Amino acid sequence: MSYGFKILVEGDYAAFTRPELKVERVSYDVPTPGAIEGMLKSIYWKPAVRYVVDKIVVFHPIRFVNIRRNEVKDKVSYHNMLGQMNGADRDCCIYASKSRSQRSAVVLKNVRYGIEFHFELTGIQSQNETDGEKKHYNILKRRLENGQCFRQPCLGCSEFPTKKIVLVEEFPLEEIDPQILSMGDVDLGYMCYRLQFEDGGQPQNGRWDAPQFSDRADAVYYRPHMIGGVIDVQKYRGDLKC
Repeated sequence: MSYGFKILVEGDYAAFTRPELKVERVSYDVPTPGAIEGMLKSIYWKPAVRYVVDKIVVFHPIRFVNIRRNEVKDKVSYHNMLGQMNGADRDCCIYASKSRSQRSAVVLKNVRYGIEFHFELTGIQSQNETDGEKKHYNILKRRLENGQCFRQPCLGCSEFPTKKIVLVEEFPLEEIDPQILSMGDVDLGYMCYRLQFEDGGQPQNGRWDAPQFSDRADAVYYRPHMIGGVIDVQKYRGDLKC
């Protein structure tokens, strides 16, 4: 049995970046299921729960804007951080003046989406019982109703936070912009569905108290259509390509 939800998500900006364009970020026209899963995990996440996106509704016209962003090109050294924690004299800082890199990005603006999704139990750190599903359902429902999260949900990139997330019974399809409706059946081409990590979400060392996860992942693609502003993700999920 699966427990489903419908939410409305709004934001001033969004960037669902194409993996083939790594230096200068360019967003897809619509959200990827993987980006939506990441947003949902910001609201409620447990190893026992896996989110599955079933439908995406695009309410506002698809509009792009070109912006320039300051980024840092370095990462904090894990070994320096570990050494400092063990008492060694290590520099764990990133100096923005030395590491700054200005890049252009083509992002979406003024977005509003309807997201229909459900969750499934993974069997990781959980008993596959109905009571377990009900527990996760009630917690997630309460957090969505109260606007709770343990980190700021974002629309693709962390600098583009969601402005509003509302739990609804049904989508107000009559509010889809006429410009979107006039597009009819749109072939969105091959899009990144999500990243499939090698470890499957389980620690490689088998320890949840001190987990070590793999960074190796393969991009999984699918080819959806947007018909009248609605993307039936479930329909196209059966033809994933790696």
